Amino acid sequence: MAIPAGSKPEAPVCVIIAAMNASATIARAVRSALDEPEVGEVIVVDDGSSDATAAVATSVDDGSGRLKVISLPENAGPSYARNRALEASSAAFVAILDADDFILPGRFQRLLRQSADWDFIADNILLIDAAQADAPLDVADIAEDAYTLTTLQFIEGNISQPGVERAEIGFLKPVMKRAFLDRHGLRYDETMRLGEDYDLYLRALASGARYRVVHTCGYGATVRANSLSGRHRTVDLKMLYEADQRIGAEFELTAEERGALSRHEAQIRRRHDLRSFLDRKKEIGLSASVAQLLGRPRTLWHVMTDVLRDKRRARLSRSNAKTPAILPRYLLPARNADEE
Repeated sequence: MAIPAGSKPEAPVCVIIAAMNASATIARAVRSALDEPEVGEVIVVDDGSSDATAAVATSVDDGSGRLKVISLPENAGPSYARNRALEASSAAFVAILDADDFILPGRFQRLLRQSADWDFIADNILLIDAAQADAPLDVADIAEDAYTLTTLQFIEGNISQPGVERAEIGFLKPVMKRAFLDRHGLRYDETMRLGEDYDLYLRALASGARYRVVHTCGYGATVRANSLSGRHRTVDLKMLYEADQRIGAEFELTAEERGALSRHEAQIRRRHDLRSFLDRKKEIGLSASVAQLLGRPRTLWHVMTDVLRDKRRARLSRSNAKTPAILPRYLLPARNADEE
C-alpha cells in the first residue's frame, strides 16, 4: 500500500466519532479505535450532549496523544460535527465510527493491505442487538471477496425492498482518502440529519470515486428500537429527497443512474408524504387531513395504503413480540474463508 507523503506510515487513519448523549457507549467506541495500531487520530465531537459523553470519552484516553475531544455548545447534527472533526484532522485516511458502534480487531490492517486502487473502501458490518453488545462476539472468518461498487449499484442498494430485511449499502462505513475529499471539495451537507452518509458517498461516486467493498467484517453496529435514524423528522425526509434532486441536477449521470435516483427519490418522498399526513392528522384531525389530499389522488392512495401497511406491521410485531430478532447478522452476504 502506498502511503501519501507527509503521513505516518504506521498510523495513517483518523477515526471520527460524532456523539450526542452517548455516555453509555462512547467508552467502548473510543477504546476500539485506539486499539487499532493503524489509527493515528481519534476525534470525538460531543454534539451538545446533556450527559457526561465528553468526560467518559476523555476517561479512556490511553495516553498515546491520539485522542482529541471537541465539545460543541449546542447540538448541530452529525454532519456539522463530522465536518468539524475533518477540520481538526490531518490523517491521510478518514473513518467514521458511530458513538454506539465499535471497530472489530484488525479492521484497518485488513482494509489497508488491499490494493491501493481505491478512494473509498468499506467492509462488512456485524449487526448485533444492543442488549447483547457486551457479550462475546463470534465473528466468522469471512473470505476476502471484493468488488468495485458502481454509482448505479450504490443507488439501487439504498432502495428498500418490501419484505426484505434492511441492508442498504449506504449503511457501510468506508475508509475515505482525504486527498479525494479535498480535491473534490466534498464534505457532509450540514443541513442534513438523515441520509447524510448516503448523500456524501453518492456525490463522491458521481465525482469519480473508486469505491471498493470487501466482505470481511471489521465493523460492529448495535441495533436498537429507539435509534436516532428511526426517529427522523418530516423535514429530514424532505431534505433527503431534495438531496437526490440536487445530485441529479449537478452531476452527469447515465440514464440508468437517473432512473434509479428517481426511484430512490420517489421512495423517500412517499415516506415524507406519510409523515406529513400524520403530522397534519395530529394537528387538524383525520377528516381535514384526508380532505387536503383529495386533489392529489395518487398521494392519497399511497398514504392510505402505507397507513394500513404500518398498522398491519404493528399488529404482527405485537403478536411476534416473544420471538427474538434474528441477530447477530451480517449486512452483506458473507462466505466463510474455508469455503474457498
